[in-house]
Amino acid sequence: MHFHYIFSAAEILWTLTFAAELVLLVVLLGRDRVRRFPWFTLYIVSIALLLLTTKLLFGRMAPLPSSAVFLALSDFSAVVSLLVVFELARRSFVGAPRRNVAIGAILLLVLAGALLALWGPWPAWKTLVGGSTLANLRSMQMFADKGAVFTAMLDVELALAVLFFGRRFHSGWRTHAQQIVIGLSGAALSQLAVRGIWQLIATHTTVHSQAQYDRLMGLRDRLYQGNNVVFLCALVWWIVWLWLEEPGKGERVEAALPEAALHPETNA
Repeated sequence: MHFHYIFSAAEILWTLTFAAELVLLVVLLGRDRVRRFPWFTLYIVSIALLLLTTKLLFGRMAPLPSSAVFLALSDFSAVVSLLVVFELARRSFVGAPRRNVAIGAILLLVLAGALLALWGPWPAWKTLVGGSTLANLRSMQMFADKGAVFTAMLDVELALAVLFFGRRFHSGWRTHAQQIVIGLSGAALSQLAVRGIWQLIATHTTVHSQAQYDRLMGLRDRLYQGNNVVFLCALVWWIVWLWLEEPGKGERVEAALPEAALHPETNA
């Protein structure tokens, strides 16, 4: 007996990812996390919008307009994701002196910038400043790609900094900021690994036939689908931890309530 599936694995993964992003937004809004993590909330909105726009525009618009919309949203998401790093760093090291925070931030930025300079080939300058529509799209694509790599490196660096120094500055294991950092760093490690593996394969592989090209593209699709699965796991991680209260918060709220509110039966 042969089963015929209506939806492909990619379509199922897209549906689950988009649904998880919507659920996470509901949790952020319903549990009043937006006030503490506004940039993280905007980041989730941007990637959900990017995912939806790509699905709606792919194959339904001319290549140049659809590419312009996709790259504009990608650039916006890259900028917001960088602001998320600063937001989480501020939340994670709230008890640290400002001078130490500034020095640490500069060190992380310099290290990530140096690694980015060595990461992968950079396009020729003349292809980015030609003034044509194609040159503008290439510039937008370079900003989106390099921005994503740069932010991924910062996410990993921030996770290591929180791991080694977070508890010293009142950033416990189960705080929301640290749980967001863990999810971001896991997704960032997966993204960097997939990009690095594909870069090595594309650089050292010579294609001699259409069949080899098809196999290579199939391998690329599986790599990126694996990365999408990791990001889906990060979304589920954020949904669970952001739904839960931080340890001790319930006790602090209870301690702040008046005695009459804690024991209303005594007023009967």
